[in-house]
Amino acid sequence: MQELEITALYSLENTIAANIFNNKTYPYEVLPEINSFILTLGATLSPEKFNKIGDNVWVAKTATVAPSAFINGPCIIDEYAEIRHCAFIRGNAIIGKNCVVGNSTELKNVILFDYVQVPHYNYVGDSVLGFRSHLGAGAITSNVKSDKTLVTIKNGNEKIKTGLKKFGAMLGDCVEVGCGTVLNPGTVVGKNTNIYPLCSVRGFVPGGSIYKSADQIITRR
Repeated sequence: MQELEITALYSLENTIAANIFNNKTYPYEVLPEINSFILTLGATLSPEKFNKIGDNVWVAKTATVAPSAFINGPCIIDEYAEIRHCAFIRGNAIIGKNCVVGNSTELKNVILFDYVQVPHYNYVGDSVLGFRSHLGAGAITSNVKSDKTLVTIKNGNEKIKTGLKKFGAMLGDCVEVGCGTVLNPGTVVGKNTNIYPLCSVRGFVPGGSIYKSADQIITRR
């Protein structure tokens, strides 16, 4: 399923974490490696550009972090990112350049490419959000199935068994997700797609689409 592959979803020049995708086909394959990758990459970051705070937390000197934000390591916050009031970063998080992590937003085991915005009451877990993707207020990634079985990605009649119990969403570059939307476990959204507010999304959504409901997905003009 070529449209679900890393090369179809992401511009790797827009993340400090580009090397984690080496020798991978699908983006979910990086999820078990985020922790160790941060520890390795963090040790190489320039002390002229990054401060190391706490246990395995590297924050760019140009980033802005609110005093009320909680950051648990390992974590890398890249240049000019903004971590706002009461953000909750649980660990295993790579936050790209010029990202916004907002009020009461929770992150866990994620990669946010540069310019990602998760600014209002979002939960993002076990997910990869591509360059300039954006979650509207209250939009979340649901990362565990209700029956706790392993996550499968569905694309029509085709299926990919991921072997993962925890897998939220893979959003391609420039994806817009409307307020209050739930991205169910194993959701993959192609580049330049808009998801309407209050949707429940699962499986693969093609790039260049407007998603209004599972039965109403149209091509963007």
